Amino acid sequence: MSNAAFLHIHPDNPQQRKILEAVEILRKGGIVIYPTDTIYGIGCDIHNTRAVERVCQIKGVKPDKVNLSFICSDLTHISDYARIDTPTYKVMKKALPGPFTFVLDASSRVPKYVGNKKTVGIRVPDNNIALQLVRELGNPILSTSVHDDDEVLEYSTDPELIYEKYKNLVDAVIDGGPGKNIASTVVDVTNDFEVLREGAGNIEQFL
Repeated sequence: MSNAAFLHIHPDNPQQRKILEAVEILRKGGIVIYPTDTIYGIGCDIHNTRAVERVCQIKGVKPDKVNLSFICSDLTHISDYARIDTPTYKVMKKALPGPFTFVLDASSRVPKYVGNKKTVGIRVPDNNIALQLVRELGNPILSTSVHDDDEVLEYSTDPELIYEKYKNLVDAVIDGGPGKNIASTVVDVTNDFEVLREGAGNIEQFL
């Protein structure tokens, strides 16, 4: 496999041509590392089973064991992939876009590659590049975080270092500026807004 493309994309005003280049890679079953409002993510088209398997190989886990999130551009299509009640929806509408992953009951439209998982993580990051990628792709991106080592859980923040590490494993790395090293706050809303992981966001202010 040849080295991945390294795409410099402006974080505030993403160049459409480069966004479309990354989207074309996703459409063809490629894997793209991209910025979010927290840490960099490894993403692929949720409907491409082979690409999902590759993401899981990179993480060294089986598809039914990995914590995968769906990156969405807004809450419009959330009911396609998750079951959500009105009070929960209202909280999510206030908190998103933002540094949260909401764990919801999965709908029957969630692709079967995630095994018998009953839940799905939903992210709407406050990042123009990530949101544009999803809008142009036309469906969510399946995503997991970039980090150095499971034991230490050190998150890589420098796109050039990320590229050096992953250039033979993925198809493109987007340089959207330095990432952050604090992950999103994970909130399980199947169990009354239980915080599973403290991260960059404070859910209390939205409850």
